[in-house]
Amino acid sequence: MSAAAIRPAPPTAAPPARKSWRAGDRRWGMLFVAPQAIGMLLFTLIPFVFAFVLAFTEWNGFGLPRYIGFDNFRDQLTSPLLGRSIINTLIIAVITVPIGLFLAILVATALNKIKGRPFYMVLFFTPVVTSTVAIALIWQQILRPDGVLSDFMSRTLGIPQIDWLGDPRLALLAVCAVTIWSSMGLNIVIFMAGLQNVSPSVLEAAAIDGAGPVSRFFKVILPLLSPIIFYQSVVAFISSLQTFDLVFILVKNAGPDNATRTIVYHIYDLGFAKSQFGISSAASIILLLLTLLITALQFAAQKRFVHYEG
Repeated sequence: MSAAAIRPAPPTAAPPARKSWRAGDRRWGMLFVAPQAIGMLLFTLIPFVFAFVLAFTEWNGFGLPRYIGFDNFRDQLTSPLLGRSIINTLIIAVITVPIGLFLAILVATALNKIKGRPFYMVLFFTPVVTSTVAIALIWQQILRPDGVLSDFMSRTLGIPQIDWLGDPRLALLAVCAVTIWSSMGLNIVIFMAGLQNVSPSVLEAAAIDGAGPVSRFFKVILPLLSPIIFYQSVVAFISSLQTFDLVFILVKNAGPDNATRTIVYHIYDLGFAKSQFGISSAASIILLLLTLLITALQFAAQKRFVHYEG
């Protein structure tokens, strides 16, 4: 056999590696993401950095800020108004979050068993898509001393008319009630979606074992919904810590004796009413740290009550 016969064939060129993304697809992707990215940069990241820098300065909105170190934080941490604002905000969160979520679960469970539930879901969801200003103005008329609620209670129970928004003992409770009413629709829709994933066979097995409706609700439905409850509790708590527009419209000047003064209203009052932007920025950083702390505690506690399938 000749040497030419045993000469190996020349290697064929390997096919070019296929790119996961073509250049055109990458450009189109960046184009569609650009509005959201630009909006986050302009309205979230840059203001956050600016507020963080201002927290260490004294600035009234004119001229150049003057660096003063941690004086703004010391001023706020010893401020009675900030303490009152934190307490009011935590009271709103502690009242509205568990009560609102529990009522939403009860309503969602009831709607899951009746016909025509799309109509009721739209009915409950309407306040969610309604302007907060409109909601506050309507409830402002209802909660007046001569409003519908006080007039009804006066005629029915024979008690004097109540100034719900003018009484320091009742103003914060009135804000909590309106908050629960206006936000419950979103929770109902989310819990309804979660109930659709609860297997009927599980509930039937519990019924065969002798579990009644109440026992099935607390021992079967709630554990199966616990991941959704946890998610909604985190979102609702963060939203409660940011309460501002409802209080700003519903109760004038933070209510009687600052009864409804929240942290965000406190930040607004310092920055835009008193032009103390440095102190206002320091208060906003304190709110951020408080939110991170509470959220971290919620994530740490979830291991005890959240049950994931599998």
